[in-house]
Amino acid sequence: MMQRFFCRCRYLCECVRLRARLKSKWELARLEFYSLFYNVFIDKSTIIDAALEPIYWFVDTFAKYLGPAMVALVIVLTLSVVVIFYIFIIPFTLLQGFYLTLFHLLFGHWLLIMIVFNYFMGVFTHPGRPPQGMLPEVVSMCKKCIAPKPPRTHHCSVCNMCVLKMDHHCPWLNNCVGHYNHRYFVMFCVFMWVGSAYVAITSFPLFIDQFRNEEPRFQPLKFWIVNLSLDLALIEPLFKESPPDVMLLASNFSDVVVEKKVIPKPVLKKLTYNCVLYEFMLCCGVCAALALLLVWHYQLISRGETSIEHHINKSEAARLKAAGKIFKNPYDFGTKMNFKMLLGLEYERSFWRHILLPSMHLPYGDGLTWRSSTYILDPSSNPKTL
Repeated sequence: MMQRFFCRCRYLCECVRLRARLKSKWELARLEFYSLFYNVFIDKSTIIDAALEPIYWFVDTFAKYLGPAMVALVIVLTLSVVVIFYIFIIPFTLLQGFYLTLFHLLFGHWLLIMIVFNYFMGVFTHPGRPPQGMLPEVVSMCKKCIAPKPPRTHHCSVCNMCVLKMDHHCPWLNNCVGHYNHRYFVMFCVFMWVGSAYVAITSFPLFIDQFRNEEPRFQPLKFWIVNLSLDLALIEPLFKESPPDVMLLASNFSDVVVEKKVIPKPVLKKLTYNCVLYEFMLCCGVCAALALLLVWHYQLISRGETSIEHHINKSEAARLKAAGKIFKNPYDFGTKMNFKMLLGLEYERSFWRHILLPSMHLPYGDGLTWRSSTYILDPSSNPKTL
């Protein structure tokens, strides 16, 4: 009995030693494997960046070629909406009253001017870059430019330069959004959203009429030159083949009556249907997309940060929270003041003149030095300090 007990104990001891040897071998093999690529600075963000490196390479390589194409796409889509609005929507508003049509003409043209102005200013205004030579304030060195970086400056791999107060590289502008054109980008998004919502609401009754009724009650007015040319193109062959006793043309714009027989004009009817459907659906889609974008940028501006700074501040806040401290964004002066600083309305500038009308006023400061909510520099020593 005792011999059997000692045999079991010996067997268990051998199993424990075997398990310890196997665990030691496994730990050694794992350590050798990790030593091939281990880095003390590696973390979750580094792994994600490495996994997304092919996407970054694709964007850096082809964004400079996609940018002009996307700018052309914005121009073509905007132009198509404007043309359809003139040909189909304005004649529809004439049926609802002269003063309403006058309002649409004035309000619509004001929106169009503001959209075009802010878009082209956003495209052609340089976002700003650090100058060569001595800088009043430096926070780090750019690893790609091998040059000092002022506060809030970041490197754009698409433009291949450092950008003052860089928010992001916008492919729709084919330009970086930075210190000198951030206002134009935000105002373009705002006015484009208002314009898309305005066109969608204005065209909604016409969309319902075209979508629900087999025979729409409204067709574009005949005196508009495009519709007139379509009418002539369809009627001219009938006059050539018909005897001189042509009776009349129908007052309904969708049909032509020749010798008391109704001859349909499917081309004009289908064109009207497709254009109204295209106008309404495109404006609704743009309105929804821009609404999400504006909500995101409203949150950023209200906190006094850019898109890049949002991720930096988020990581810094998590690090300080783990250390029992609270992070405060030094560039956050409150929602109202943050918007005033972005729009350039901090001193004696009118919202009506400089925001609701085209204005090329520069933002305050040079983008090289910034005042903060925790430490305010003396403006008399550097009047360009923001």
